[in-house]
Amino acid sequence: MADPRCKKCRRAGEKLFLKGDRCFSPKCAMVKRPNPPGIHGKSKRRRGGSEYGKQLSEKQRMKRIYGVSERQFKNYVKDAMTASGDTREILLRKLEMRLDNVVFRLGLARSRTMARQLVNHGHILINGKKVSIPSYQVRKDQVISVKTKIKESILMKDLSIILKKHETPAWLALENERIEGKILGIPSADDLGDLSPAGLVAEFYSR
Repeated sequence: MADPRCKKCRRAGEKLFLKGDRCFSPKCAMVKRPNPPGIHGKSKRRRGGSEYGKQLSEKQRMKRIYGVSERQFKNYVKDAMTASGDTREILLRKLEMRLDNVVFRLGLARSRTMARQLVNHGHILINGKKVSIPSYQVRKDQVISVKTKIKESILMKDLSIILKKHETPAWLALENERIEGKILGIPSADDLGDLSPAGLVAEFYSR
């Protein structure tokens, strides 16, 4: 049976990197079967669709990438739209600064799904204290680390070696040997990259 996470990527028409290392290998579903899921997937054409369709598609894609529920996502958008500043930047910053996403960005987990599990199970520490809320918004100067017993588990085997090759965003700092990271600040506009997808999402909820 096909993995539901792979179906999400095929439906979106691009890799969402939901399965860690497998997403970078030839075994990735988007390499083997890039067509949409379903019996007649190969005959389906990806169309540009209406403006509403594009907005809906981008909303669904972004929700899948960050692994948030509709209710959570809608609240993020609502907060971003009522805050002062660029709605697109604010929305992306809120998503990027979730604890589970930061654990993933630091390379402490191979996927956001794994990062969320580490947080949920109480394996992630902030300034030495356990935080088990994936949606927790990290702040500048906080130190993110992994419990000692988890560092020594098979789950984290060879992680310090892997982290030497890991590239972290400019707003994060990684200590390879200690397997921990620090929040240097908030993501800049350059860190966030293309803002147009977030713009489509804001338009969807403005209807």
